[in-house]
Amino acid sequence: MSGIRSVMAVVAAVGVGAGVFGAAPATAAEKPTVVLVHGAFADTTSWDGVAANLRADGYSVVVPANPLRGPANDAAAIEQAIAGIDGPIVLVGHSYGGTVITNVDDPDVTALVYIAGFAPVEGEPAQLALDPIRFPGSRLLPPVLQLTVVDDSHGVNGKNLDAYVDPGSFHEVFAGDVSDATAADMIAHQRSIAVAANIEPSGPAAWTRLPSWYLVSGDDLVIPPASQRYMAQRSGARTSEIAASHASLVSEPAAVTAVIETAAAG
Repeated sequence: MSGIRSVMAVVAAVGVGAGVFGAAPATAAEKPTVVLVHGAFADTTSWDGVAANLRADGYSVVVPANPLRGPANDAAAIEQAIAGIDGPIVLVGHSYGGTVITNVDDPDVTALVYIAGFAPVEGEPAQLALDPIRFPGSRLLPPVLQLTVVDDSHGVNGKNLDAYVDPGSFHEVFAGDVSDATAADMIAHQRSIAVAANIEPSGPAAWTRLPSWYLVSGDDLVIPPASQRYMAQRSGARTSEIAASHASLVSEPAAVTAVIETAAAG
């Protein structure tokens, strides 16, 4: 019995030591799944660099398509996409993707990360964050912002009015800090957003019940940095800032990855 007691004492001491000096690093199985939600004028490929970084660091990553039809519809689509994920989830939203993750209601979500994203309060349309009186500086206006009629089952008579960024202005306004070749690839993958999506009132804000992180793009010409800082402060997000365009997820994937992994570590 004395031998057993000795072994148990050593095990107990190791356990106490681990508690005092810090837990061992989490294994891949213990890490949350990271779900990356793209915004308007982009598709899932905008996350390619960040997703590759996260996977290299042992994270499971899901990059669902965002329908870009409106907060309620799009949040429901993301909820469906993540319904089969086991374990904790970190939701990350870029630009309008921030509105979507704000509206997602899933008990497995443990943290929210906003990358130059909208973080509305309940009842607020995302468009208010572009208020030129309070937050001047956005260039997301005609002729940079163009309108088109698209086939859409969500619209009236199977049609909807969508907005997109003029390809001739896309590089300068949306992604000024990427190469010409990268900008051309982003333009090729651009997806329009329903105009109604940015004026639809947001539902209950998930950031009121979940910890959140916010990475401000300091050189943003789409969502003014002052607006981003305001939303970050209002939501109580842990906030950092980089000198980057609106497309920071493409131009600065390492910095974006670092914020996400901080949130994932809790």
